[in-house]
Amino acid sequence: MIKPVGSDELQPRFVYDSEEHHKLMREAETLPSVLISSQAAGNAVMMGAGYFNPLKGFMKVADAMGAAETMTLTDGSFFPVPVLCLVENTDSIGDAQRIALRDPNMEGHPVLAIMDVENIETVTDDQMAKMTEKVYRTNDMEHPGVAAFNGQGRVALSGPIQVLHFSYFQDDFPDTFRTAVEIRNEIQERGWNKIVAFQTRNPMHLAHEELCHMAMDRLGCDGLVIHMLLGKLKPGDIPAPVRDAAIRKMVEVYFPPNSAMVTGYGFDMLYAGPREAVLHAYFRQNMGATHFIIGRDHAGVGDYYGAFDAQTIFEEEVPAGALDIEIFKADHTAWSKKLNKVVMMCEAPDHQKEDFVLLSGTKVREMLGNGEAPPKEFSRPEVAKILIDYYQTL
Repeated sequence: MIKPVGSDELQPRFVYDSEEHHKLMREAETLPSVLISSQAAGNAVMMGAGYFNPLKGFMKVADAMGAAETMTLTDGSFFPVPVLCLVENTDSIGDAQRIALRDPNMEGHPVLAIMDVENIETVTDDQMAKMTEKVYRTNDMEHPGVAAFNGQGRVALSGPIQVLHFSYFQDDFPDTFRTAVEIRNEIQERGWNKIVAFQTRNPMHLAHEELCHMAMDRLGCDGLVIHMLLGKLKPGDIPAPVRDAAIRKMVEVYFPPNSAMVTGYGFDMLYAGPREAVLHAYFRQNMGATHFIIGRDHAGVGDYYGAFDAQTIFEEEVPAGALDIEIFKADHTAWSKKLNKVVMMCEAPDHQKEDFVLLSGTKVREMLGNGEAPPKEFSRPEVAKILIDYYQTL
């Protein structure tokens, strides 16, 4: 199996030993605590689950700046984005060296992790602007990722963490949320050797399904891991439970047995386009995938990124040898009226736009809201029914 990034074995920060876990939970209730941001909570969950291996905790400012500017930390290791714990102030913790981090996304704000505080630093406006520009390629506060990143405090707490809970993800999505450790174990149990991963924050229409089949066939893969984002999205995106149901139905009906695994991870979407594509590849290697599909405008939003910037960044900016996972580069896929099948548009040079079945997201939402299924060349009827049922409740 492919090795994790930066180590021979995964080093998840979740405390799995039950006796140690109980001991730390008792200790946590006696420690000074701070309520962290949703983004920091997602970072903690990803470290706990092994996706951010070999990170041991939240970055100091120098490491965060290195990650943003060159994807290289001060010790020379690779990481594509800053992983910060930013808070408004330290009033509740003072100069304590061991603190509890409380979850903003669950009622009662339970303890998510314990941190050994190594540094308390103030991030300057200039540093924040530089990190934002490098990671998001814009400082426009209309960009949802930029707004979320800059909407946190400016006091950075750094140091190793011990994760005690997976936030609401494990509770709300028990059949879907999986750690990198669990996915690696299931890949081994299924006997897969070559695995392609597919990222989604949306339900999968026919073109997405066929793209996964294409990648599996062309790469000679034993298995596909459909890995969906379960964290916070921008307004208007379809809720995770609805996406989950739609994707599971698609796999049940249209994929052979033991060929596809439906899983999810707990993290707030960054909408950082190219840089987030690298992060996606990073944690897909950690969960055991050998290949990762990156298509047109991967992890993008609005018009902030070029259509294929998320592919070219791997050749132009990612340090050589930083990742072992291989990228499957995909173009936009759509149903060809000439060929009566889904194709990558770049592989149909004799086609004009009108030769494809293309529907805008606005049009699809309008149809579903009216109880009308999109054409079968766009969406499987079983998937459309689940989405129509959801839109009828709005």
